[in-house]
Amino acid sequence: MSAESALEPAQRRRRLPAWPLWIVALALVGVFPLVFSDVTTTSIAVFTLIFMVSASAWNIFSGYSGYLALGHAVFFGTGAYTVALTAQDWHVATGWTIFALLPLGGIVAGAVAIPLGLIALRTRRHTFVVVTIAMFFVFQLLATNLPFTQGTSGVQINTPQWSPYTYNRPFFYVTLAILVLTVLVSFGVRRSRFGLQLMAIRDDEDRARGMGVRVWPVKLAAFTLSAIPIGMAGGMYAYFLGVVYPSVAFDPLFDIAIALMAFLGGLGTLAGPLLGALVLESLQQYFTQQFSNSSLYLIIYGALFLIVILLLPRGVVPSVTQFVGSRRARAAGRRSGGEDAGGLGVDVAGAATP
Repeated sequence: MSAESALEPAQRRRRLPAWPLWIVALALVGVFPLVFSDVTTTSIAVFTLIFMVSASAWNIFSGYSGYLALGHAVFFGTGAYTVALTAQDWHVATGWTIFALLPLGGIVAGAVAIPLGLIALRTRRHTFVVVTIAMFFVFQLLATNLPFTQGTSGVQINTPQWSPYTYNRPFFYVTLAILVLTVLVSFGVRRSRFGLQLMAIRDDEDRARGMGVRVWPVKLAAFTLSAIPIGMAGGMYAYFLGVVYPSVAFDPLFDIAIALMAFLGGLGTLAGPLLGALVLESLQQYFTQQFSNSSLYLIIYGALFLIVILLLPRGVVPSVTQFVGSRRARAAGRRSGGEDAGGLGVDVAGAATP
C-alpha cells in the first residue's frame, strides 16, 4: 500500500462535516435553562451569551482583518441607549415587545459605525488602535453630559412582570437566537470571497491592494457588519439590567474583555471567540457573585491568559486543531510505513522461491 492511500482515511476523517457538532452544542445550550433553573445560574448564562455574541461579532472584523479594534464599546453602548431611550420615549409596553427594539439598536450601532469607520480606517494598525480608543472616550463623555441620555442618573427600563422562577428564560433564548445569527454571519463571511479579501488584508494589506482588493471599502463593510450584533447585545444588556448608565454602557473593560476572549479561544476562528467568552465571562460572573471582592476575576483573567500565551500562543482552538492533525498524520505515517514494509517482505519471499 502506498503512502498516499494510507493517508486517505485520515484525510477523510479530517474532512468530516462539523455541523453535527454545532447542532449538538446548540441543543445542549438550548436545554441549559431547563436543566439548571436556578436564577443565579441562568443570570450568568444570559451574561455569557451576551459576551459570546459580542466576541463573535468583534472577530468578524478584528479576527479576519487583523485590525485590533478597541472601540467596539461605542456600539455596545449605542445599542443599549437606543433600546432604553426608545422604550421610554415611545412608551413601549414591557415584556416581549421590547425585544422587537433590539434590531433597531443594531441598526443604529451600524449607522454610527459608518462615519467612525470612515475616519478610523484611513489609518493603519497601531494608529487605528489609538483612534478607536479615542472615539470610545468621546462617546463616553457624550453619554455623561448630553441631556437626553440623562447623564449619571441613567435611563430606566420597565421590568417585565414575569414569574421569578422563569424570568431569565426569555432573555436567554432571545440572546441565543442573536448568537446563532451572528455565528451564521461569521461563517458566511469566512467562507465568502469577502472573507478571503479580509484575510488577504490581514496577511499583507499592500499586497492585497496590489492584487485588486478594494481594501478600504472591504474594511469599512466588515467594521460596520461587526457593529450590528454588538449593538443588539448592548440593547439586550440594558433590558436585562433594567437601567443604563454611561459607565456601564461605555465600559473601557468591555473591549479588553472581548479581545481577550477572542485571543484565548483563537483569533480569526469560528469557535474560538465562543469558547473564550464561555470560559472568561462565566468565570467572571461566578466569582463576582460568589465573592465580595469582585476584582478576583481579574486575577483569574491574567493567570489564564498567561497560561494560554505560554502554552497555546495561537489560542485554544487553533492549537488543539493543529495538535490533533499532527497526531493523525503521524499515526497515518506509521501505518503506511508498516504496511509498506510488510508488502516488501512478501515480495522478497516470493522472489526467493524457485
